[in-house]
Amino acid sequence: MRLYDRTFASRLMLGTALYPSPAVMRAAIAASGAEIVTVSLRRESAGMRQDGPGFWDEIRDLGVSFLPNTAGCHTVKEAVTTAQMARELLGTDWVKLEVIGHPDTLQPDVFGLVEAARILSGEGFKVLPYTTEDLVVAERLLAAGCEVLMPWGSPIGSGLGLNNRYGLRSLRARFPDVTLIVDAGLGRPSHAADAMELGYDGVLLNTAVASAADPAAMAGAFRLAVEAGRTAYEAGGMEPRDMAAPSTPVFGMAVLA
Repeated sequence: MRLYDRTFASRLMLGTALYPSPAVMRAAIAASGAEIVTVSLRRESAGMRQDGPGFWDEIRDLGVSFLPNTAGCHTVKEAVTTAQMARELLGTDWVKLEVIGHPDTLQPDVFGLVEAARILSGEGFKVLPYTTEDLVVAERLLAAGCEVLMPWGSPIGSGLGLNNRYGLRSLRARFPDVTLIVDAGLGRPSHAADAMELGYDGVLLNTAVASAADPAAMAGAFRLAVEAGRTAYEAGGMEPRDMAAPSTPVFGMAVLA
């Protein structure tokens, strides 16, 4: 999976929120095979006041890459300031950019998103924007300097899977050379496989793993699903048909009068 100037073997990215304990989180990340984990600077910085810097040490010990995100930001100013703080704290110019526009669906504010992406790209950030599957918004984000797009599958934490397969398929067809990551709403490994079979480059998820009865086992299941979906896409799956088609040829077979 190619993200800006780096290549990763794993196509699965994992969030770090909601786990019942740091040990469970570590086990899940290890089982997932993920090389990138997302971290909410605002949430974890608040937690550090109570728990100390242990969270950051837990992540660093795994040898994975940080992708700070601007989760919880509802304005351009909030998102840009949070990204700047993350760069200072973590020493990375990568950021998963979120500008939330609706409190119930957590749908991105695409107008603010494009503006924040333009500002941060101008400051040298490598921006991975959490967006919708809208083609016009995608064009604007690419023009703003983004080289990766992260359209939602469905609302964050909903577990609904791919709500708009047509839109996601259209986005993939319109931008064949852009790295596309399905982000949010994936609740089952089959949802991840579905996204990969559409030709997406990767998936990012959190709640489906963190809230499972056995997060490590679920993370392993998602790992296999992503690998299977990508392999199926590269192998070239059959298109659905309206009518039956025999798999056994009738030519040369005996015909009884």
